[in-house]
Amino acid sequence: MQQSSRRWFLLSSAFALLWSSTHALGATIRGALPFFSKASPPERVVAGTWKYFTSDEATLMEALVDRIIPTDPETPGGKDIGCVVFIDAQLAGPYGDSAWLYTNGPFHKGTKEQGPQSADPPAVQYRKFLAALDHYCRSSGTPFVRLGDDKKDEILHGVEDSKIKFDGIDAKAFFATLVKDTQRGFFADPIYGGNKDMAAWKMIGFPGARYDYRDWIDRHNERYPNPPVGIADHPTWSASR
Repeated sequence: MQQSSRRWFLLSSAFALLWSSTHALGATIRGALPFFSKASPPERVVAGTWKYFTSDEATLMEALVDRIIPTDPETPGGKDIGCVVFIDAQLAGPYGDSAWLYTNGPFHKGTKEQGPQSADPPAVQYRKFLAALDHYCRSSGTPFVRLGDDKKDEILHGVEDSKIKFDGIDAKAFFATLVKDTQRGFFADPIYGGNKDMAAWKMIGFPGARYDYRDWIDRHNERYPNPPVGIADHPTWSASR
């Protein structure tokens, strides 16, 4: 994997999703300010205690996300910005057990366009993949976390290209999920555990959870002058939540 090209692909594709969805939401808000949501506030995710991963799984995950989004002079890598903290919290919640999806059979291998077709929810998929990857690397003599970056990238390339396969696991499909979840953790509001110190938002000039920045949407090639704001920075947010 070439570090610069991979990083640009990850960041540009994730930012495109983030910007388009935010623009669409902003266009639907009408009426007098201020706007108050009646939705339940999100739970603040605090790093320090793993909610789903074991300690060994978390260490392996940190090594993986650091190769998906390596550190560069502009921003921290996947580990230091909190991608694993974000994914861990998601797997411990409704996303992890597919609580919002229809999960009864029958299960058939579908096309890429049909989305996930696995009988295993994401939490189980993560656990199986991490165990299989750890076994594969240890069978070759060295755990993944102790390999050099070039060797790590070689293995991940093999998984991504289906040259490395694990019994009972669609490793290629899972790797795509891992990349997407890492992207989400990189750009998420910090209240969900990722994007520590809003470093990703600062890098791309994203205003975050500010109520109204419509005056800047069409001002292309101009850096947004104000610092980003997270959900927990809103004046009505209670630190006890």
